[in-house]
Amino acid sequence: MNLLRRLGLALFAPVLAIVVALLISGVVISLIGQNPFDAVRVMFDFGDTPGQQTQGIVVVLNRAVPLFLAGLAVSVAFRMGLFNIGVEGQYRLATIMAAAVGAAVALPGPLHVLLIIVVAMAVGAIWAGIVAVLKVTRGVSEVISSIMLNFIALGIASFLLTGPLRGSPEGAQIITTTPIPESGWFPGLNGLLGALGLAQPRTQLYGFLVVAVVAGIVVSVLIKRTRFGFDLRASGLSPSAATASGVDARGMVIKTMLISGAIAGLIGLPDLLGDQHSYGTEFTAGLGFLGIAVALLGRNSPLGIAFGALLFGFLDRAAIPLQFADIPASVVTIIQGTIVLSVVVANEVSRRLTRRSAERGNAVAPPTAGDGSTGGGQGPDGGPPPDDGPGSGTGPGLRTATGAGGRSDHREGAGA
Repeated sequence: MNLLRRLGLALFAPVLAIVVALLISGVVISLIGQNPFDAVRVMFDFGDTPGQQTQGIVVVLNRAVPLFLAGLAVSVAFRMGLFNIGVEGQYRLATIMAAAVGAAVALPGPLHVLLIIVVAMAVGAIWAGIVAVLKVTRGVSEVISSIMLNFIALGIASFLLTGPLRGSPEGAQIITTTPIPESGWFPGLNGLLGALGLAQPRTQLYGFLVVAVVAGIVVSVLIKRTRFGFDLRASGLSPSAATASGVDARGMVIKTMLISGAIAGLIGLPDLLGDQHSYGTEFTAGLGFLGIAVALLGRNSPLGIAFGALLFGFLDRAAIPLQFADIPASVVTIIQGTIVLSVVVANEVSRRLTRRSAERGNAVAPPTAGDGSTGGGQGPDGGPPPDDGPGSGTGPGLRTATGAGGRSDHREGAGA
Protein backbone atom coordinates (compact mmCIF):
# COMPACT_ATOMS: atom_id res chain seq x y z
CA MET A 1 0.00 0.00 0.00
CA ASN A 2 2.84 2.42 0.82
CA LEU A 3 4.39 1.72 -2.59
CA LEU A 4 1.10 2.43 -4.35
CA ARG A 5 0.65 5.62 -2.36
CA ARG A 6 4.15 6.84 -3.22
CA LEU A 7 3.61 5.98 -6.89
CA GLY A 8 0.29 7.81 -6.87
CA LEU A 9 1.84 10.93 -5.33
CA ALA A 10 4.68 10.81 -7.88
CA LEU A 11 2.24 10.62 -10.81
CA PHE A 12 -0.26 13.07 -9.37
CA ALA A 13 1.51 16.27 -10.44
CA PRO A 14 2.29 15.44 -14.10
CA VAL A 15 -1.06 13.77 -14.74
CA LEU A 16 -2.97 16.67 -13.18
CA ALA A 17 -0.89 19.16 -15.17
CA ILE A 18 -1.61 17.43 -18.48
CA VAL A 19 -5.34 17.11 -17.75
CA VAL A 20 -5.66 20.77 -16.76
CA ALA A 21 -3.65 21.85 -19.81
CA LEU A 22 -5.89 19.85 -22.14
CA LEU A 23 -9.05 21.29 -20.54
CA ILE A 24 -7.81 24.88 -20.83
CA SER A 25 -6.63 24.31 -24.40
CA GLY A 26 -10.02 22.79 -25.28
CA VAL A 27 -11.75 25.92 -24.00
CA VAL A 28 -9.38 28.13 -26.03
CA ILE A 29 -9.96 26.09 -29.21
CA SER A 30 -13.73 26.36 -28.69
CA LEU A 31 -13.50 30.13 -28.24
CA ILE A 32 -11.77 30.53 -31.62
CA GLY A 33 -14.59 28.61 -33.29
CA GLN A 34 -12.91 25.22 -33.77
CA ASN A 35 -13.84 21.77 -32.52
CA PRO A 36 -11.47 20.58 -29.76
CA PHE A 37 -12.06 16.94 -30.68
CA ASP A 38 -11.05 17.65 -34.29
CA ALA A 39 -7.84 19.22 -32.98
CA VAL A 40 -7.07 16.13 -30.90
CA ARG A 41 -7.77 13.88 -33.89
CA VAL A 42 -5.39 15.92 -36.06
CA MET A 43 -2.67 15.84 -33.40
CA PHE A 44 -2.79 12.03 -33.21
CA ASP A 45 -2.98 11.52 -36.98
CA PHE A 46 0.40 10.14 -38.04
CA GLY A 47 -0.61 9.45 -41.65
CA ASP A 48 -2.20 6.67 -43.65
CA THR A 49 0.81 4.75 -44.97
CA PRO A 50 3.45 2.88 -42.91
CA GLY A 51 6.12 5.23 -44.24
CA GLN A 52 4.22 8.30 -43.06
CA GLN A 53 3.58 6.79 -39.65
CA THR A 54 7.23 5.88 -39.17
CA GLN A 55 8.24 9.36 -40.30
CA GLY A 56 5.96 10.89 -37.68
CA ILE A 57 7.49 8.72 -34.97
CA VAL A 58 11.02 9.67 -36.08
CA VAL A 59 10.15 13.39 -35.97
CA VAL A 60 8.88 13.04 -32.39
CA LEU A 61 11.95 11.08 -31.29
CA ASN A 62 14.38 13.47 -32.98
CA ARG A 63 12.74 16.39 -31.22
CA ALA A 64 12.63 14.56 -27.89
CA VAL A 65 16.38 13.74 -27.80
CA PRO A 66 17.66 17.34 -27.27
CA LEU A 67 14.70 18.10 -25.00
CA PHE A 68 15.61 15.11 -22.83
CA LEU A 69 19.22 16.30 -22.56
CA ALA A 70 18.00 19.82 -21.69
CA GLY A 71 15.71 18.48 -18.98
CA LEU A 72 18.50 16.29 -17.64
CA ALA A 73 20.88 19.27 -17.40
CA VAL A 74 18.30 21.33 -15.52
CA SER A 75 17.33 18.45 -13.21
CA VAL A 76 20.90 17.89 -11.97
CA ALA A 77 21.02 21.47 -10.74
CA PHE A 78 17.48 21.22 -9.33
CA ARG A 79 18.59 18.26 -7.19
CA MET A 80 21.12 20.56 -5.54
CA GLY A 81 18.54 23.29 -5.06
CA LEU A 82 20.11 25.34 -7.87
CA PHE A 83 18.19 26.91 -10.76
CA ASN A 84 20.40 26.65 -13.84
CA ILE A 85 18.40 28.92 -16.10
CA GLY A 86 21.53 29.46 -18.21
CA VAL A 87 21.23 26.17 -20.11
CA GLU A 88 20.15 28.10 -23.22
CA GLY A 89 23.39 30.06 -23.43
CA GLN A 90 25.51 27.10 -22.43
CA TYR A 91 24.34 24.85 -25.24
CA ARG A 92 24.34 27.56 -27.90
CA LEU A 93 27.93 28.58 -27.15
CA ALA A 94 29.02 24.95 -26.80
CA THR A 95 27.45 24.02 -30.15
CA ILE A 96 29.11 26.76 -32.17
CA MET A 97 32.51 25.99 -30.64
CA ALA A 98 32.05 22.26 -31.27
CA ALA A 99 31.02 22.99 -34.87
CA ALA A 100 34.10 25.14 -35.40
CA VAL A 101 36.49 22.55 -33.96
CA GLY A 102 34.78 19.75 -35.85
CA ALA A 103 35.17 21.61 -39.14
CA ALA A 104 38.81 22.53 -38.48
CA VAL A 105 40.23 19.02 -37.92
CA ALA A 106 40.40 15.81 -39.91
CA LEU A 107 40.34 12.61 -37.84
CA PRO A 108 39.04 9.06 -38.22
CA GLY A 109 35.27 8.84 -37.70
CA PRO A 110 34.96 7.74 -34.05
CA LEU A 111 37.75 10.05 -32.85
CA HIS A 112 36.32 12.97 -34.79
CA VAL A 113 32.89 12.55 -33.21
CA LEU A 114 34.42 12.03 -29.76
CA LEU A 115 36.44 15.25 -30.07
CA ILE A 116 33.33 17.24 -30.96
CA ILE A 117 31.45 15.79 -27.98
CA VAL A 118 34.33 16.53 -25.57
CA VAL A 119 34.64 20.12 -26.81
CA ALA A 120 30.90 20.72 -26.44
CA MET A 121 30.83 19.31 -22.90
CA ALA A 122 33.93 21.28 -21.88
CA VAL A 123 32.56 24.61 -23.16
CA GLY A 124 29.18 24.02 -21.49
CA ALA A 125 30.86 23.09 -18.21
CA ILE A 126 33.16 26.12 -18.26
CA TRP A 127 30.28 28.51 -18.94
CA ALA A 128 28.20 26.97 -16.13
CA GLY A 129 31.27 27.02 -13.89
CA ILE A 130 31.31 30.82 -14.04
CA VAL A 131 27.85 30.80 -12.42
CA ALA A 132 29.07 28.45 -9.67
CA VAL A 133 32.20 30.48 -8.91
CA LEU A 134 30.20 33.69 -8.65
CA LYS A 135 27.79 32.00 -6.25
CA VAL A 136 30.31 30.47 -3.86
CA THR A 137 32.80 33.37 -3.86
CA ARG A 138 30.58 36.44 -4.11
CA GLY A 139 27.16 35.11 -3.15
CA VAL A 140 25.62 36.03 -6.52
CA SER A 141 22.30 34.27 -7.17
CA GLU A 142 22.68 31.66 -9.89
CA VAL A 143 19.38 32.82 -11.40
CA ILE A 144 20.64 36.37 -12.00
CA SER A 145 24.12 35.42 -13.16
CA SER A 146 22.93 32.66 -15.49
CA ILE A 147 20.35 34.96 -17.11
CA MET A 148 23.03 37.58 -17.72
CA LEU A 149 25.43 34.96 -19.05
CA ASN A 150 22.73 33.81 -21.47
CA PHE A 151 22.80 37.19 -23.19
CA ILE A 152 26.60 37.23 -23.18
CA ALA A 153 26.79 33.72 -24.65
CA LEU A 154 24.29 34.52 -27.40
CA GLY A 155 26.19 37.72 -28.19
CA ILE A 156 29.51 35.86 -28.40
CA ALA A 157 27.96 33.17 -30.60
CA SER A 158 26.53 35.82 -32.93
CA PHE A 159 29.88 37.60 -33.16
CA LEU A 160 31.74 34.37 -33.89
CA LEU A 161 29.18 33.27 -36.48
CA THR A 162 29.26 36.51 -38.42
CA GLY A 163 32.99 37.01 -37.96
CA PRO A 164 35.87 34.60 -37.31
CA LEU A 165 33.89 31.37 -37.69
CA ARG A 166 31.75 32.32 -40.70
CA GLY A 167 31.81 29.64 -43.38
CA SER A 168 29.03 30.75 -45.73
CA PRO A 169 29.83 33.15 -48.61
CA GLU A 170 29.07 36.86 -48.50
CA GLY A 171 25.49 37.66 -49.42
CA ALA A 172 24.10 34.31 -48.27
CA GLN A 173 20.68 34.57 -46.61
CA ILE A 174 21.56 31.93 -44.02
CA ILE A 175 24.91 32.40 -42.28
CA THR A 176 26.59 29.19 -41.12
CA THR A 177 29.92 27.91 -39.95
CA THR A 178 32.05 25.70 -42.18
CA PRO A 179 30.35 22.29 -42.56
CA ILE A 180 31.75 19.40 -40.55
CA PRO A 181 33.34 16.67 -42.72
CA GLU A 182 31.45 13.40 -43.01
CA SER A 183 33.88 11.72 -40.61
CA GLY A 184 32.38 13.93 -37.87
CA TRP A 185 28.77 12.94 -38.54
CA PHE A 186 26.93 10.72 -36.09
CA PRO A 187 25.42 7.68 -37.88
CA GLY A 188 21.64 7.34 -37.86
CA LEU A 189 19.51 4.50 -36.58
CA ASN A 190 17.31 3.85 -39.62
CA GLY A 191 18.91 0.43 -39.96
CA LEU A 192 17.49 -0.43 -36.54
CA LEU A 193 14.04 0.61 -37.72
CA GLY A 194 14.38 -1.74 -40.67
CA ALA A 195 15.47 -4.57 -38.38
CA LEU A 196 12.29 -4.00 -36.34
CA GLY A 197 10.19 -4.38 -39.48
CA LEU A 198 9.24 -0.70 -39.72
CA ALA A 199 9.03 1.21 -42.97
CA GLN A 200 11.96 3.48 -43.79
CA PRO A 201 11.26 7.18 -43.02
CA ARG A 202 12.34 10.10 -45.19
CA THR A 203 14.75 11.38 -42.54
CA GLN A 204 17.30 9.72 -40.31
CA LEU A 205 16.55 8.79 -36.72
CA TYR A 206 19.29 10.52 -34.73
CA GLY A 207 21.96 8.12 -33.58
CA PHE A 208 22.57 10.54 -30.70
CA LEU A 209 19.53 8.88 -29.12
CA VAL A 210 21.96 6.24 -27.83
CA VAL A 211 24.14 8.90 -26.19
CA ALA A 212 21.07 10.45 -24.56
CA VAL A 213 20.00 7.08 -23.12
CA VAL A 214 23.50 6.47 -21.76
CA ALA A 215 23.58 9.97 -20.24
CA GLY A 216 20.25 9.34 -18.53
CA ILE A 217 21.45 6.05 -17.05
CA VAL A 218 24.73 7.58 -15.85
CA VAL A 219 22.96 10.51 -14.19
CA SER A 220 20.41 8.20 -12.55
CA VAL A 221 23.14 5.98 -11.10
CA LEU A 222 25.24 8.98 -10.07
CA ILE A 223 22.39 10.66 -8.21
CA LYS A 224 20.79 7.62 -6.59
CA ARG A 225 23.57 5.06 -6.13
CA THR A 226 26.73 6.94 -5.22
CA ARG A 227 28.07 8.89 -2.25
CA PHE A 228 28.36 11.95 -4.47
CA GLY A 229 24.66 11.71 -5.29
CA PHE A 230 23.76 11.43 -1.61
CA ASP A 231 25.90 14.47 -0.77
CA LEU A 232 24.29 16.37 -3.65
CA ARG A 233 20.74 15.61 -2.50
CA ALA A 234 21.64 16.26 1.13
CA SER A 235 23.16 19.64 0.27
CA GLY A 236 20.03 20.53 -1.69
CA LEU A 237 17.74 19.64 1.23
CA SER A 238 19.76 21.38 3.94
CA PRO A 239 23.22 22.88 3.30
CA SER A 240 23.75 23.52 7.02
CA ALA A 241 22.99 19.92 8.00
CA ALA A 242 25.08 18.59 5.12
CA THR A 243 28.01 20.75 6.20
CA ALA A 244 27.65 19.47 9.77
CA SER A 245 27.85 15.94 8.36
CA GLY A 246 31.19 16.70 6.69
CA VAL A 247 29.94 17.61 3.19
CA ASP A 248 31.69 20.48 1.40
CA ALA A 249 28.52 22.33 0.33
CA ARG A 250 30.46 25.03 -1.57
CA GLY A 251 32.41 22.43 -3.46
CA MET A 252 29.18 20.59 -4.27
CA VAL A 253 27.78 23.74 -5.87
CA ILE A 254 30.74 23.92 -8.24
CA LYS A 255 30.71 20.21 -9.06
CA THR A 256 26.97 20.17 -9.66
CA MET A 257 27.04 23.18 -11.98
CA LEU A 258 29.96 21.70 -13.92
CA ILE A 259 28.01 18.48 -14.47
CA SER A 260 24.87 20.39 -15.40
CA GLY A 261 26.80 22.54 -17.87
CA ALA A 262 28.56 19.54 -19.40
CA ILE A 263 25.21 17.87 -20.09
CA ALA A 264 23.88 21.17 -21.45
CA GLY A 265 26.75 21.19 -23.93
CA LEU A 266 25.31 18.05 -25.52
CA ILE A 267 21.89 19.57 -26.30
CA GLY A 268 22.75 20.95 -29.71
CA LEU A 269 24.75 17.94 -30.91
CA PRO A 270 21.83 15.75 -32.10
CA ASP A 271 20.92 18.40 -34.70
CA LEU A 272 24.55 19.34 -35.41
CA LEU A 273 25.90 15.83 -35.95
CA GLY A 274 22.74 14.15 -37.19
CA ASP A 275 21.21 16.64 -39.59
CA GLN A 276 22.59 20.15 -40.16
CA HIS A 277 26.37 19.50 -39.75
CA SER A 278 26.97 23.23 -39.18
CA TYR A 279 25.85 25.96 -36.82
CA GLY A 280 23.84 28.76 -38.40
CA THR A 281 21.35 31.54 -37.89
CA GLU A 282 18.50 29.03 -38.19
CA PHE A 283 19.91 26.56 -35.65
CA THR A 284 17.31 25.31 -33.18
CA ALA A 285 16.81 27.81 -30.33
CA GLY A 286 14.86 27.77 -27.09
CA LEU A 287 15.73 24.21 -26.04
CA GLY A 288 17.25 25.37 -22.77
CA PHE A 289 14.05 27.06 -21.61
CA LEU A 290 11.91 24.11 -22.72
CA GLY A 291 14.24 21.89 -20.70
CA ILE A 292 13.04 23.62 -17.52
CA ALA A 293 9.45 22.66 -18.33
CA VAL A 294 10.47 19.10 -19.19
CA ALA A 295 12.40 18.73 -15.92
CA LEU A 296 9.44 20.04 -13.92
CA LEU A 297 7.04 17.71 -15.69
CA GLY A 298 9.37 14.75 -15.14
CA ARG A 299 9.90 15.69 -11.46
CA ASN A 300 13.69 15.57 -11.94
CA SER A 301 13.65 11.82 -12.59
CA PRO A 302 15.46 10.69 -15.79
CA LEU A 303 12.59 8.35 -16.63
CA GLY A 304 10.02 11.05 -15.98
CA ILE A 305 12.06 13.52 -18.03
CA ALA A 306 12.09 11.04 -20.92
CA PHE A 307 8.28 10.91 -20.92
CA GLY A 308 8.12 14.69 -20.64
CA ALA A 309 10.47 15.10 -23.60
CA LEU A 310 8.37 12.70 -25.68
CA LEU A 311 5.23 14.66 -24.81
CA PHE A 312 6.79 17.98 -25.82
CA GLY A 313 8.22 16.37 -28.96
CA PHE A 314 4.76 15.10 -29.83
CA LEU A 315 3.25 18.56 -29.31
CA ASP A 316 5.92 20.25 -31.46
CA ARG A 317 5.32 17.76 -34.26
CA ALA A 318 1.55 18.41 -34.04
CA ALA A 319 1.95 22.12 -34.86
CA ILE A 320 2.22 21.57 -38.63
CA PRO A 321 -0.80 19.23 -39.01
CA LEU A 322 -2.87 21.71 -36.97
CA GLN A 323 -2.01 24.48 -39.40
CA PHE A 324 -3.11 22.34 -42.35
CA ALA A 325 -6.44 21.80 -40.54
CA ASP A 326 -6.89 25.61 -40.18
CA ILE A 327 -6.29 25.41 -36.42
CA PRO A 328 -3.68 27.92 -35.16
CA ALA A 329 -0.38 26.29 -34.28
CA SER A 330 -0.28 28.60 -31.25
CA VAL A 331 -2.57 26.03 -29.62
CA VAL A 332 0.56 23.95 -29.06
CA THR A 333 2.23 26.87 -27.28
CA ILE A 334 -0.88 27.31 -25.11
CA ILE A 335 -0.79 23.62 -24.16
CA GLN A 336 2.92 23.79 -23.30
CA GLY A 337 2.46 26.95 -21.25
CA THR A 338 -0.49 25.62 -19.29
CA ILE A 339 1.42 22.40 -18.62
CA VAL A 340 4.24 24.42 -17.04
CA LEU A 341 1.86 26.46 -14.88
CA SER A 342 -0.18 23.41 -13.91
CA VAL A 343 2.81 21.29 -13.00
CA VAL A 344 4.20 23.99 -10.68
CA VAL A 345 0.88 24.15 -8.80
CA ALA A 346 0.45 20.37 -8.83
CA ASN A 347 4.01 19.83 -7.53
CA GLU A 348 3.28 22.11 -4.57
CA VAL A 349 0.04 20.26 -3.83
CA SER A 350 1.85 16.92 -4.11
CA ARG A 351 4.64 18.12 -1.82
CA ARG A 352 2.14 19.13 0.86
CA LEU A 353 0.29 15.82 0.57
CA THR A 354 3.59 13.95 0.89
CA ARG A 355 4.57 15.93 3.99
CA ARG A 356 1.19 15.36 5.62
CA SER A 357 1.38 11.66 4.84
CA ALA A 358 4.82 11.49 6.46
CA GLU A 359 3.63 13.40 9.50
CA ARG A 360 0.68 11.03 9.94
CA GLY A 361 3.03 8.06 9.69
CA ASN A 362 5.29 9.49 12.39
CA ALA A 363 2.28 10.15 14.61
CA VAL A 364 1.04 6.56 14.25
CA ALA A 365 4.46 5.01 14.92
CA PRO A 366 6.38 7.26 17.35
CA PRO A 367 10.09 6.51 17.86
CA THR A 368 11.07 4.22 20.70
CA ALA A 369 12.52 6.07 23.67
CA GLY A 370 16.27 5.93 23.76
CA ASP A 371 16.73 4.65 20.20
CA GLY A 372 18.41 7.86 19.11
CA SER A 373 15.85 8.59 16.35
CA THR A 374 13.63 11.61 15.74
CA GLY A 375 11.89 10.65 12.57
CA GLY A 376 13.26 7.45 11.14
CA GLY A 377 16.08 9.12 9.19
CA GLN A 378 14.13 8.94 5.93
CA GLY A 379 11.86 11.19 3.95
CA PRO A 380 8.61 10.11 2.29
CA ASP A 381 10.42 8.92 -0.81
CA GLY A 382 12.84 6.67 1.02
CA GLY A 383 15.67 9.20 0.66
CA PRO A 384 16.95 11.86 3.04
CA PRO A 385 14.25 13.46 5.20
CA PRO A 386 13.08 17.01 4.50
CA ASP A 387 14.86 19.80 6.30
CA ASP A 388 12.91 21.38 9.13
CA GLY A 389 15.59 23.87 9.99
CA PRO A 390 19.08 23.76 11.47
CA GLY A 391 19.27 21.77 14.66
CA SER A 392 15.89 20.12 14.18
CA GLY A 393 17.40 16.67 14.03
CA THR A 394 15.78 15.81 10.67
CA GLY A 395 18.40 17.13 8.29
CA PRO A 396 19.91 14.82 5.67
CA GLY A 397 22.64 12.56 6.96
CA LEU A 398 22.51 14.00 10.51
CA ARG A 399 20.25 12.91 13.35
CA THR A 400 20.12 14.44 16.80
CA ALA A 401 18.71 12.65 19.82
CA THR A 402 18.38 14.12 23.28
CA GLY A 403 18.56 11.71 26.19
CA ALA A 404 17.08 12.02 29.66
CA GLY A 405 20.12 13.84 30.97
CA GLY A 406 19.88 16.55 28.31
CA ARG A 407 22.87 15.29 26.30
CA SER A 408 22.75 15.48 22.53
CA ASP A 409 24.07 12.54 20.55
CA HIS A 410 25.05 13.48 16.95
CA ARG A 411 25.43 10.59 14.57
CA GLU A 412 25.89 10.46 10.80
CA GLY A 413 23.14 8.72 8.88
CA ALA A 414 23.99 5.44 7.23
CA GLY A 415 23.06 6.63 3.78
CA ALA A 416 20.23 7.52 1.46
